[in-house]
Amino acid sequence: MKKSILAFAAAAAITGGLGTHASAQDVKVKDGDTLWALSQKYDVSVKDIKTLNNLNSDAIYSGEVLTVSGQKVSNKQYYTVEQGDTLWKIAQKYSTSVENIKSLNKLTSDIIHPNRQLLILKGQKGATVQQASAPAAAQAEPKKSVVKAATNVPASNTNGSSQTGDAVKQLTVSATGYTASCEGCSGVTATGVDLKANPNAKVISVDPNVIPLGSKVWVEGYGYATAADTGGAIKGNKIDLFFANKQDALNWGVKQVTVKVLK
Repeated sequence: MKKSILAFAAAAAITGGLGTHASAQDVKVKDGDTLWALSQKYDVSVKDIKTLNNLNSDAIYSGEVLTVSGQKVSNKQYYTVEQGDTLWKIAQKYSTSVENIKSLNKLTSDIIHPNRQLLILKGQKGATVQQASAPAAAQAEPKKSVVKAATNVPASNTNGSSQTGDAVKQLTVSATGYTASCEGCSGVTATGVDLKANPNAKVISVDPNVIPLGSKVWVEGYGYATAADTGGAIKGNKIDLFFANKQDALNWGVKQVTVKVLK
């Protein structure tokens, strides 16, 4: 563990190179911290942190004391994912959007895991924020149990075009409709989405061996959705579409439709 006096000596030696970061402070490294995460949190570059602390690599250790320079940006913070969280819930809590959180943290799906640290820019509901790539250690997701998938997906569109790139798979399936309002139904999907609390969610039930859970999909006649549920009768090329209204589910009936699994 490096002593703070060494870090301050290093800071004094490079004052001329860090003129925009006049103030300095000590930070105790916690489990899960990375140099990239600390640089984002305290508005300083990874290179400057390494120089301040005489580091020869990007490896840091829990309990280690590092000196950082600069002030924390007021609308930037980190959130540690808890059991039961979804990107949608986190976005609502911090007045931002799911797409901004995914872009900032280089997420390729709506599935998140407990103990994952997410960079949040509060109040960023507009266009997706562009962010430099983080080191691999900052992007890695712990291999733990899947928690709730996000419930907000692109608005329903029936023209078959993908806003997120070309489809990685296209297939014809038998599609039925279901609802969460039936007697005895919990309304909670296999991935933890509470459909009763989120009646506008666009969710389909799938066979995970055919369409992986968490996939973004486009369904002919239904639009964009998330594969967030399973069912005992949903095997092979069969899907079940969620409708908030029971009559809408009945009106759908049984249809042969095209499904595109998106990137």
